Amino acid sequence: MSRRAAILAFTFVARVAIAQDNYEIQVYGSETVAKGSLMVELHSNYTAKGFVSDNHAFHETLEITRGFSDWFETGFYIFSSARSGDGWQFVGSHLRPRVRVPPQWHWPVGVSLSTEFGWASSRFSDDTWTWEIRPIVDKEIGRWYLAFNPTLEKSFRGANAARGFEFAPNVNIKYGVAPKVAAGIEYYGGLRSPQSHQIFPAIDLNLSPDWEFNAGVGFGLTRTTDKAIVKVIVGRRTRWP
Repeated sequence: MSRRAAILAFTFVARVAIAQDNYEIQVYGSETVAKGSLMVELHSNYTAKGFVSDNHAFHETLEITRGFSDWFETGFYIFSSARSGDGWQFVGSHLRPRVRVPPQWHWPVGVSLSTEFGWASSRFSDDTWTWEIRPIVDKEIGRWYLAFNPTLEKSFRGANAARGFEFAPNVNIKYGVAPKVAAGIEYYGGLRSPQSHQIFPAIDLNLSPDWEFNAGVGFGLTRTTDKAIVKVIVGRRTRWP
């Protein structure tokens, strides 16, 4: 194998190993879904310019989260992918329980801890069973909002199963430009070699307590990161049952 072919093969494998990150592109806030409420979110991501495995693909993720108390929720994900010539395909599913520091504790920052685990088809990821531990810290300062997710990710079955946890930090910095509109920058990283770094200029609309909307355009900063991704998140809160 030539040196150029080896580099391309290595880059492709590295990209496939982290490809599932393109199904849910979101920096978490510490707040959990209210007790007795249901949050339904649709994550729609389109890779305008990326690697062979992702290029011109639509990734749709359905996320359903139920609040069981004022400090505990559980989310369930269904991942799917669509691309011309491939049709619409099921990718996998994850389960995500999360706990938070209750509001009545009056901590100076919001704090919660999410753990996410599940399966993805080997057709879409070299790592089929994975686990994520995501601490979440956030703070509102006037019109500013800051969130930090120092995430740890681990594969239990697949190409990276023998490797340890990867540190994958996420950051969200936004500013309220109007009473119901916030604009800012989201950052998504992966610090295992080869490293991945993406930034997303993004906007949030809070037009109603029952709805959420987030949209952004992402740019890859490293050679193992998709170069251009468009993402939209639409969420609806309701009581259930």
